[in-house]
Amino acid sequence: MTTFSGSPRILKGGIVLLDPASGAVQRIIALQYNPDTLTRTLHIQGISAEAGDRMEAMRLKGPPTEVFKLEAEIDATDQLEVVDQTTVEVGLYPQLAALETIVYPTSSTLQANNALAAGGTLEIMPAEASLTLFIWSKNRIVPVILTEFSITEEAFDPSLNPIRAKVNLSMRVLSINDVGFNERASSLYLAYQQQKERLASRHAGGTLSALGIGANAFTV
Repeated sequence: MTTFSGSPRILKGGIVLLDPASGAVQRIIALQYNPDTLTRTLHIQGISAEAGDRMEAMRLKGPPTEVFKLEAEIDATDQLEVVDQTTVEVGLYPQLAALETIVYPTSSTLQANNALAAGGTLEIMPAEASLTLFIWSKNRIVPVILTEFSITEEAFDPSLNPIRAKVNLSMRVLSINDVGFNERASSLYLAYQQQKERLASRHAGGTLSALGIGANAFTV
């Protein structure tokens, strides 16, 4: 049996972790199934007229705060059918752990900090996390931080390993307001915003007549 060679390749959404200093790829997490919906919320960074001069009401302090939300499904059925040994032994634990450990400092960091504290160090810097990128096609490569994370495990094998789960992620986009212009995340964010501007320039736009008005409608 043959497949149609012209069938489009379905891309996966996912998360990539980079070393914040070198930019080296540390981990790639492709979603098993692309979620049916992706919710984006933009909180505009304006200046309230109540804060002072009313002329400031039309100014923007910076890029909006953008939040992505999605629900991803993970299912071990396919791996169990082909007798994938890791899945047989521990179910979905590896896939879930790959996501969960994004928001954990490493155990070695915790041990090192404990040793510093025991040695009398008065101030210990919080651990620097990996630079997290949310990838949703080449048009959306976005630096983010995970702000909410929940897992619902829905089915288990006889050893109580999870074999079906849903993961809800909420991710806030890191803009130049968060990291400044000299960080790697800033360059990635600016590329993301510039891509939006390029896409906006390709919009054909409408006409005033379609809105039932003419140019004189704006004359004061």
